[in-house]
Amino acid sequence: MQNGYYSFWVCLPLSLLMAPLAIGVINKVKAFFAGRHGVSIFQLYYDLFKLRQKESIHSTSSTWILQITPLFSLGFIILSILFLPLGSGLSPLGFAGDAVLFFYLLGTARFLTVLAALDTGSSFEGMGASREVQFSALAEGAIFALLAFLAANSGKLDLNSMLNGSGISAWNQNTALVLAAVAFFIVLLAENCRVPFDDPETHLELTMIHEAMILDFSGKDLAAILYGAAVKFWIFASFLVLMLLPHGMFPLPVSVLIYFAGVLFVAVLVGIVESSMARYRFLKVPPLLTAALALALVAIFFITFFTGGAR
Repeated sequence: MQNGYYSFWVCLPLSLLMAPLAIGVINKVKAFFAGRHGVSIFQLYYDLFKLRQKESIHSTSSTWILQITPLFSLGFIILSILFLPLGSGLSPLGFAGDAVLFFYLLGTARFLTVLAALDTGSSFEGMGASREVQFSALAEGAIFALLAFLAANSGKLDLNSMLNGSGISAWNQNTALVLAAVAFFIVLLAENCRVPFDDPETHLELTMIHEAMILDFSGKDLAAILYGAAVKFWIFASFLVLMLLPHGMFPLPVSVLIYFAGVLFVAVLVGIVESSMARYRFLKVPPLLTAALALALVAIFFITFFTGGAR
């Protein structure tokens, strides 16, 4: 038990430190498939350091909402990671039902960003906020279906048990686990505004979603927003890896190494996806998120009627 807590406190600072690295890996993979050398995988670190040296400029049409959003949004994102059993460890904040709080903390961070976009009074940022909220609402059903799958598999309602409690037996339910993992990977792409839902590198105004909402941020504020987005990606990638990592099969130090390697491998997969397909039209996004919900529901069906759920 104590080793699990030690593992968490080792993984937490390393995760917060390595979060921008995952974005660098994605960009490096995309550059490789495009036949380019690309920027350094540490580019985001350089950008954050540079932005930290600059002053934040606020529009005269905005209010205090825009000014507090970067710090509070980042705070909610970092607070949410405290509930994840990082590296197959144990979160000291875990309690029954913390999975719901975990996702709603992330939702609160998005809500603040949407409010800030609306606070600018820009119709363009309002359009991006509207699309962001629409995608989030569509992804919510898949997220809670996946939580139901994990609860059925572990028989518990806390993230420590849901992500670590399945043990090696999780691999005895290969079909259900794979379906749930694919569903969550789709949610990961949607929640982090990646292709095919959004393109973080787009410069076409009518197609921008997340980037449209943060156009009024600059300097230290923009650094907080970019770092928060990197940590959020790390959180979702960690969740996926912890779903698949067989708990108890390896010694704890090995599980920690596999965890970090797994998160970076998810970044590689995202880079491959973004290199091999184009962004979807907006009308195709709802069916894709509905497919994620359907996969999660089928996974619940398999684990309920073919394996009997938690043993």
